[in-house]
Amino acid sequence: METDIQRLSAAVRERGLTVAVAESLTSGLLASEVGKGESAGDWFSGGVVAYRMPVKTGLLGVPEGLDPCSSRCATALAEGVRALLDVDIAVATTGVGGPEDEDGHPAGTVYLGWASAAGSGAEHLQLDGGPERVLDETVNRALRLLLTVAEGKAGDREQAASNSSP
Repeated sequence: METDIQRLSAAVRERGLTVAVAESLTSGLLASEVGKGESAGDWFSGGVVAYRMPVKTGLLGVPEGLDPCSSRCATALAEGVRALLDVDIAVATTGVGGPEDEDGHPAGTVYLGWASAAGSGAEHLQLDGGPERVLDETVNRALRLLLTVAEGKAGDREQAASNSSP
């Protein structure tokens, strides 16, 4: 059975797409997984770890004062890294990994943003477990979102859709 990264790699190579990621919550874990894809050097342009707000606003164009744990921030991160690295598709991660709540957001609150020529959007996840589980599940979900965007099906997704971990 093919893994998500194998499916992603095949999809982007078949369509001639380039990919980038912007990460806050996952601090480079997503880029590390994407980089494992077959021939990643041909289609994975890179990623930006934008953990602090000044990096989000200054480098990726996230509007000042925006809640970093929001669908708007996730979308802005994806749009910003897509423009910065001049790629076809991008996905971003932001949220609260835990174990404590942060700024009124419960631990496990995650937003994944996506951007492509067809548009952009975000989805909301409320994940259970400690920080390691939240980060692992966020990376898994972000890989599946990248695949969905690569296949041109992102417009079919509900923006800010609520999901929970299995």
